[in-house]
Amino acid sequence: MSQGLVFMMGEFAADIPTDRRYARNHMWALPTPAMGLRFGLSAYAVRLLQDVYFIEFIVEPGIEIAIRQEMGAIESKKAESGIYAPAAGILTSINQEILKDPSAINVDKYGDGWLFELGQVHDPLLSPEEYLLHLENAWEIAQRTIKGQANAD
Repeated sequence: MSQGLVFMMGEFAADIPTDRRYARNHMWALPTPAMGLRFGLSAYAVRLLQDVYFIEFIVEPGIEIAIRQEMGAIESKKAESGIYAPAAGILTSINQEILKDPSAINVDKYGDGWLFELGQVHDPLLSPEEYLLHLENAWEIAQRTIKGQANAD
């Protein structure tokens, strides 16, 4: 993993490695040797979720995935959420180790905590700098939501 950018979430620093691209749904993408992309959750997403303890997929490798298609679910101390495809492509692999022990998402989000791989990806992904700008906008909304002020102006 290369040096990267940092987004401050209050006192917490969310690392944004510059050796990969990012999706608006807070997933990172790193090229694989097979010319596909490996996806996982960004430090920003992991910080908001806090302590992931369950993950499941409702899709199988070999199928075509549409952008924003629901692929599974994730549960943590703070939230339950669907997992949605950050790009369109062919699902080539699901990290079987993460299904057995989702805690790798918490401790090695940019390494062993990866979720799945897509091939033949139609790439709507952001550069690290574009993702940093996206986080600045998303953080304002997240802070209001966390504080229960989502409808306050």
